[in-house]
Amino acid sequence: MAKSELIVGLDIGTTKICCVVGEIADDGGVDVVGIGTSPSTGLRKGVVVNIEQTVQSIKKALEEAELMAGCEIRSVYAGIAGSHIKGFNSHGVIAVKGGEVGPRDVERVIDAAKAVAIPLDREVIHILPQEYIVDDQRGIVDPLGMAGVRLEVKVHIVTGAVTSAQNIVRSAHRSGLDVSDIVLEAVASAKSVLTEEEREIGVALVDLGGGTTDIAVFANDSIKHTGVLALGGANLTNDIAFGLRTNMGAAEKIKVKYGCALADLVSSDESIEVPSVGDREPRKLSRQVLAEICEPRMEEVLGLVDQELMRSGFKNMLGAGVVLTGGTALIEGIQELGEQIFNMPTRVGYPRNVGGLKDVVNSPMYATAVGLLLFGAEKEGLDHKFRIRDANVFNRILSRMRKWFADIS
Repeated sequence: MAKSELIVGLDIGTTKICCVVGEIADDGGVDVVGIGTSPSTGLRKGVVVNIEQTVQSIKKALEEAELMAGCEIRSVYAGIAGSHIKGFNSHGVIAVKGGEVGPRDVERVIDAAKAVAIPLDREVIHILPQEYIVDDQRGIVDPLGMAGVRLEVKVHIVTGAVTSAQNIVRSAHRSGLDVSDIVLEAVASAKSVLTEEEREIGVALVDLGGGTTDIAVFANDSIKHTGVLALGGANLTNDIAFGLRTNMGAAEKIKVKYGCALADLVSSDESIEVPSVGDREPRKLSRQVLAEICEPRMEEVLGLVDQELMRSGFKNMLGAGVVLTGGTALIEGIQELGEQIFNMPTRVGYPRNVGGLKDVVNSPMYATAVGLLLFGAEKEGLDHKFRIRDANVFNRILSRMRKWFADIS
């Protein structure tokens, strides 16, 4: 299979690293042809803390994906997350030269919008246009060719720690990979699970990952707010291990198989077997006990998401409610708990808009990786790949990333 036909999404998460391989179908869609996953040991709360361990985990996931797809992976679209991610809205305005909006005018107005004070240790990752305004005419998606004397743009700017983005690229490079692009994981997840109608009416995407919970708010088919909470499924696993006095591996399995976010949904006569620490015999406990551990933690996480939505000022615009995705969204009762806390319609989001082995990736835990694949399919025409070779290269990377994301609407 020719390398140019392949697109690869690499989700470098706190608890797992997932690699999804796809190819452009004849109808313009994307067919999944391979997938590989590996436990992640080198990240904490979405940030690389041990490059060597991260590289080993990436290589394992790559080998599995290459074996299934029957190909060699050279370049990937990588996701970035972590509590260092911050998003804010900005506004730019310029005078149009010549009375008609041209490409240079669009570049200038976006440059005006991003001319904000950013600390030296942070860098712009995304510049996402929300709408253009030509002579007070609002809601314009593409202003090119329009007549006018004044051009404005509203954008959402996402910034991250320079070192965190650099470590993602370095980890991929040391695994033998080029990085075609870096994408905020909440943006990628939204691409794979949200419908056009939801993005238009207003929806909040909540990606419940292992180490972080990523939030992205959409309305009028544009992104309005992004946020990252340093809480996730790993916190719940810790609670279960402590509460049931068992090891972390057993706690994770118990969470996945028997966890429930609402104690009311569990009958009192259900029981589970809990492995003990050391050489002690396994114990039998009521599943109700497990649910009473899970519910407060999930209430806390979703409660903090609700606070973030209210603080953003966009909660009243969410006509389509909330979509929960990510591995932790598989816990029984999470949808019902979400509806109670958010007081609006809530559903669990599964990856969509892909063919091929879609049944293999039909789980919320693959939402980000599939989203990176779809993002890559849109960008397939741009054959820009980069490697970290010296300190100056990273500045060129960020410059190119800004140019790429200026095209997103």
